[in-house]
Amino acid sequence: MVELLVHSATYGGALGVVCWLSLLLLPWRPISTHEQIESDPGQQPNQNLSDITVLIPARNEAPFIQHTLDGLKAQGEDLQVIVVDDQSTDETAQLAYQKGAQVITGTTPPTGWSGKLWALEQGLKHITTPYTLLLDADITLSQGIIATLKNKILTENRSMVSLMAKPPMDTLIERMLMPAFIFFFKLLYPFGLTNKPDSRMAAAAGGCILIETQALRSVGAFSSLHDALIDDCTLAARIKHSGKNIWLGLSHAACSHRGYQGLGPIWEMVARTAYTQLNYSMVLLLLCTVIMLSMFWLAPFAFLLPPDPKTYMISLIACSAMYYAYKPTLNYYRRSPLWIFTLPFTGTLYLAMTWTSAIRYWRGERARWKDRHYESKTDH
Repeated sequence: MVELLVHSATYGGALGVVCWLSLLLLPWRPISTHEQIESDPGQQPNQNLSDITVLIPARNEAPFIQHTLDGLKAQGEDLQVIVVDDQSTDETAQLAYQKGAQVITGTTPPTGWSGKLWALEQGLKHITTPYTLLLDADITLSQGIIATLKNKILTENRSMVSLMAKPPMDTLIERMLMPAFIFFFKLLYPFGLTNKPDSRMAAAAGGCILIETQALRSVGAFSSLHDALIDDCTLAARIKHSGKNIWLGLSHAACSHRGYQGLGPIWEMVARTAYTQLNYSMVLLLLCTVIMLSMFWLAPFAFLLPPDPKTYMISLIACSAMYYAYKPTLNYYRRSPLWIFTLPFTGTLYLAMTWTSAIRYWRGERARWKDRHYESKTDH
């Protein structure tokens, strides 16, 4: 029995090595941070941005909304800003109005709509500009980045560009989990494939999306994805599959200032959509579990098995591959490479969050967010 367990662990470790090496060798380079964009220092200040409207859905965002609006004031001239107050119980609407934004009072989402998408749908009716910038209420933009994004749309014939905002990394839990969050997102939705016109892969980061308003309306805008929990990637798929080009990249010019003071808020954020990303599939959940346990435990720690040249080699290759796979993300966010040693534990936490998401779904709760609960669909 013991020998069978040892052989099974060895084979599992070998599987982990294959997975790690695949990440390094895949031609679309899912571990790469090459897809990035920052504010162009050569941009002329006070550019005319009258052809862009910023649309911000906001529900109880009083601690953040003024920082976000201050960042928009530094972008250029005549930028229009609409804040849709999604039934906040705090001072979100008043603070936005004080900063000069057009504030729309949102109504209760109709049955089947997520709160954010219903807020965006209400705001879209007031937009007349050629471009729309979808922006989360907790994200601050560096000066000039909107003009840089618009220039990318024009010069590269894109209809939609989005930025993966820099997550907060002030607390210990944020430093450990947030770079890994970006790392895993890039593995699920490789930026290199997303940005290739001939690839079916499509993804976006919903915190900051600049899109042609006509392209947005041509795919049915938010009504066509009204119940989507991963609404950003769903929108990206609609745009790309309609024959238009999209782009997704990292940036230091978009920063989220919604801090996570403990593990709980991060757990809730991931559990909200993790099982949705697996298409509510038990097979994919089990496959994901086997792969992650192989990659983060059986392969790196194979040397703990009874002494054998094979187990030592498995651990050596796995640890080396894990280092080179995770290092670009840590480098981009200026984190110490020593954080690589936390990746097995971090990966296990994200796997547990995924199982939490699945268990909630099986219990009839599709997701929970901002004091709202969304029931499981009956067709799954």
